[in-house]
Amino acid sequence: MDINRRKALGLGAGLAAVLTGGAGQAHAQGQAQAGAPADEALARSLGLRSRYAQVNGIRMHYVTGGTGEPLVLVPGWPQTWWAWHKVLPALAKRYRVIAVDMRGMGGSSKPAGGYDKKTMAKDIYELTRHLGLGKVNIAGHDIGSMVAHSFAVNHAAATDKVVLMDVGHPDPSLYDIPLLPRPHQGLNIWWFAFNQVQGLPEQLVAGRSRYLVDHLFDTILMDPGSIGERDRRIYAQAYNKPDAIRAGNAWYQAFHDDITDFATYGKITAPLLGLASEYSYDFMQYVWAEQGTDVRVQKVPNTAHFLQEENPAAVTSALTTFLG
Repeated sequence: MDINRRKALGLGAGLAAVLTGGAGQAHAQGQAQAGAPADEALARSLGLRSRYAQVNGIRMHYVTGGTGEPLVLVPGWPQTWWAWHKVLPALAKRYRVIAVDMRGMGGSSKPAGGYDKKTMAKDIYELTRHLGLGKVNIAGHDIGSMVAHSFAVNHAAATDKVVLMDVGHPDPSLYDIPLLPRPHQGLNIWWFAFNQVQGLPEQLVAGRSRYLVDHLFDTILMDPGSIGERDRRIYAQAYNKPDAIRAGNAWYQAFHDDITDFATYGKITAPLLGLASEYSYDFMQYVWAEQGTDVRVQKVPNTAHFLQEENPAAVTSALTTFLG
């Protein structure tokens, strides 16, 4: 999840006041947990279909259903397409939803390279071509927000409207994130540095991803129960093998390339909605205002980062109001 240094500072004491270091209260003992359901069963439980497509040199998994204007949904780390499960049924009543596992995630391929957000956006663009779609709406959260930003810039003719959720595209300010935060500075985004290390995370996390998942959710969520036991099993299983850990880390290791690409980008010309948590809103409204020509920013109440799972009703309402 991307919360750059300025955003982290903006979280400040407010976040520190509500966050707990709840890893000790987590379900770490769940390493002996039963396996999570397969994507096909999960999709069916929502009235949707699990599908695959060969695009841009990879096999991409996506979940789809509904009718109407196409809406592509892109999740972030450490999650999968399932991050949208609380909003998908309602959205599928109004749109043709396409929730993707982007390159390196879940049921999609985990190649050696191509984890810069420009290439990942091209993956999604080619998926829309494969599906015979013209313009699409696209919404992204966390790392998925970076990919959605890149999609809107590099494939403007294919973008109807774009929704960015709680993070911005990598920019040079990421180089200013302190390795050792000052006391009371707010959330320590230690995973930015951890995910830069090559080789070691796979050795440490493989078979133990539930510890990582529980720590992140128990530490960041306002209400740890908003991402429950079943959901945590699904996410932990998706990041439990070395190749999945390597691929997820690669999204962060590609930030150098992303920053270089960002320097060449113009503004997003499609209508842009930014959805921000209570703790990122004050900062992100200024960031997004500079990155588009038709921008509105909305705070999602009672959220700290995982917006569509913490307050699905508010996210559904914001999306349907904006997209029409």
